[in-house]
Amino acid sequence: MKLGIVGLPNVGKSTLFNAITKAGAESANYPFCTIEPNIGVVAVPDKRLNVLRDMYDSKKIVNTAIEFYDIAGLVRGASKGEGLGNQFLSHIREVAAIVHVVRCFEDDNVVHVEGKIGPLDDIETINIELILADSEMLERRIAKTIKQAKSDKTALAELNILERIKAVLDSGLNVRTMELEPEEREFVKSLNLLSNKPIIYCANVSEEDIASEENEYVKQVRTFAESENAEVVVICGKVEQEIAELEDEDRQAFLEELGLKESGLDQLIRSSYHLLDLISFLTAGPQEVRAWDIKRGTKAPQAGGKIHSDIERGFIRAETIAFEDLRAYGNMAAAKDVGKVRLEGKEYVIQDGDVILFRFNV
Repeated sequence: MKLGIVGLPNVGKSTLFNAITKAGAESANYPFCTIEPNIGVVAVPDKRLNVLRDMYDSKKIVNTAIEFYDIAGLVRGASKGEGLGNQFLSHIREVAAIVHVVRCFEDDNVVHVEGKIGPLDDIETINIELILADSEMLERRIAKTIKQAKSDKTALAELNILERIKAVLDSGLNVRTMELEPEEREFVKSLNLLSNKPIIYCANVSEEDIASEENEYVKQVRTFAESENAEVVVICGKVEQEIAELEDEDRQAFLEELGLKESGLDQLIRSSYHLLDLISFLTAGPQEVRAWDIKRGTKAPQAGGKIHSDIERGFIRAETIAFEDLRAYGNMAAAKDVGKVRLEGKEYVIQDGDVILFRFNV
């Protein structure tokens, strides 16, 4: 669950990272302040765990977590090595998805690397560099596959997909915009192309615009994101840093004062979870309540394997109840009395919020 925070220099990446992780990554008003990526682990907010802790009188709560990588700012020409571009692009290759921070605020005191504020230009600059890097890699792969196809007919099908991808890149589009069959999608995923990584656009606005829908820069970002079926999260990096320093009660009061229901960071973390197609199942007992992240569509034995390989290997049944049912009846015994607790077998597909007790042979 690794997400890379990317963008041009001085768009607010490290400010956002500091707010997310409170890790103190350096943030400064000059390009390439960040060279090696800073890494922060962030708990995924889940209020269901608080309910279960009270219900089971548990000693502790364990949230799922996402890793955020604060990757140095890319610049025009990065795919050719400008601004240590090759190093930065290799860092992006290591993450599962991208959080693309786009500057949507005016501030004469913060230098813009291109000399002017233009979200669509900024997005295009980053996308072009990712596309050029993919195109260069793909050319090598195609040349190799052409040689293989002379003696291996199965390589012909691979070559067809590679050439289709290259045509998309040559047209200036990201690979993630392609329409692919499921088996083709798996092959394309195996190529680990930069422009195929799932993406969230994070519009960084001023304090004055944080609760406004009228920011023209944000509107531009939303329109572009729709063309890629991507999500947009609006944040103010400075405000998020302030929120991150507050206690829970003070934080909620501060958000209400700003006219916000939740922080931009909570939105970003939630959207990141959704972007990676993850859900959580829950376990509960006197020692701890815990959320476990799994891919949507995971079956019960494999979910148990997330806890321990012995559970998957010796799986018998999963004693399961939906969180909302458990909360409604107050405890497991009452829920069992009305038939809300189910014994699910090996083919059961885990649903988000399932509270599970696994039965297995050691």
